[in-house]
Amino acid sequence: MSRETVSHEQGAIYEFAPEMDPVETVPPGTAVTIETRDSLDGAVQSESDLIDQVPGEVNAATGPIAVEGAMPGDVLRIEIEEIRIAEPEGRVITIDGFGLLDGYPQIEAPETRMTPVEDGQLSFEGIDVPIEPVIGTIGVAPAEESFTTLVPHDHGGNLDTTDMSAGNTAYFPVFQDGALFSMGDCKAAMADGEMCGTGAEVATEIDLTVDLVETDVELARPLVETADAWKTIASAETIETACELANEDAIRLLAADNDLSATEAYMLSSLVGGLEISQVVDPLVTVRNAVPKKYLSAPL
Repeated sequence: MSRETVSHEQGAIYEFAPEMDPVETVPPGTAVTIETRDSLDGAVQSESDLIDQVPGEVNAATGPIAVEGAMPGDVLRIEIEEIRIAEPEGRVITIDGFGLLDGYPQIEAPETRMTPVEDGQLSFEGIDVPIEPVIGTIGVAPAEESFTTLVPHDHGGNLDTTDMSAGNTAYFPVFQDGALFSMGDCKAAMADGEMCGTGAEVATEIDLTVDLVETDVELARPLVETADAWKTIASAETIETACELANEDAIRLLAADNDLSATEAYMLSSLVGGLEISQVVDPLVTVRNAVPKKYLSAPL
């Protein structure tokens, strides 16, 4: 299969907006390689490079890429096939004013640690950590309001969700003609929560296949399919609100897939769902609700 290549050098955004000019247009079913740069645009190359404050432009997302025939109400399907690390080391940083423990007296900011990558591992202060690449920022053009690439919302954006990884498939509601998807801000490794505000930030090459899904089920926010579960993803100002949205999305899918009322699906979600934290450091927090495929086989 021939594969299109789209590089950050062709175009990268720092804001998901309703109106954007695509750098490439592809038909549904196209295999694409996305080349991304690290979230800090190469500003950190050694441990002496410190970031004093969150940059005005951060998390460059390669794109946008238009999909022929995509219209509002459709669902965009992105099968993530492989994520390759494209530089010899990543970087983990702290920034004053950012992070879960920002302001704690024992936490120093700004600080930088470089993480050399070799043989499937990265090294953090001599501690080996398995490389498990993650796409931090991924999404489509939003419905009305614009969002910087630091912000997650219903369009996707800075979801910082560990399930945005090779072998999984992401689904997004389409709000604008062409969908206009972009991605970047990848990490060689990152824990759920992204507590200090970054993972091991790194440039990557991402192999994926993009398609459109025909479905009668309304998708309000991103959804990710793993080998054994479907996970609704929601972002909000508080963990509680994000959990409510992710649960609401899950019960809508459970009801449609199992012919249940909303109340019955709500009850079932309390038995078989599982709330997971994606990140707690961005302007909005992000959670997901995981439902095993045993109970949610074909939601779309």
